[in-house]
Amino acid sequence: MGALDIQITDMAGAYIEHSIVITNFVAIVRNQLKNSLCKVFPDNVQYRWKVDGEEKGVIPDATINCQIEAKRGNYFINAPRFVMEVLSESTEKYDRTTKKEIYQGQDIDEYWIVDWKRKKIEIYTLDYENERPKYFIFKEITEQNKEELKIVHFPNIKIDFDDLFDGIGYN
Repeated sequence: MGALDIQITDMAGAYIEHSIVITNFVAIVRNQLKNSLCKVFPDNVQYRWKVDGEEKGVIPDATINCQIEAKRGNYFINAPRFVMEVLSESTEKYDRTTKKEIYQGQDIDEYWIVDWKRKKIEIYTLDYENERPKYFIFKEITEQNKEELKIVHFPNIKIDFDDLFDGIGYN
């Protein structure tokens, strides 16, 4: 087995609110997937894929995976259908660049970037440009259009904007 390329990012500066959003998302989605082949996972699940000939490991903040049997030990080898990253000061650049590129290269249908400080959700969907997978912004959700919040590739799952950000105090 070759060397595994996992980038460790300093999360010491992460805020409690980062975890609150992840916990809220998982709690909202879990019961709605109860009788489904798909499951929602929080940020303690690792995925490993071949990227440019090297095995890369990533730990997304939340995923929806519909092939939960595709695992080796304690990590998945398949791509989930949905990934959410909640921004932290220490990870924002990595989430917006390297991780986003890895996810689109794995043909992950939908990618959310959640900014809890601004109460904003960027929803990206996967399409192709010159036969290469690429994310395109589908919609930005804020307080002004919060009723439009939905998981594009799981239209039966209902996500309430206020529930997603519940427990976060804004001053």
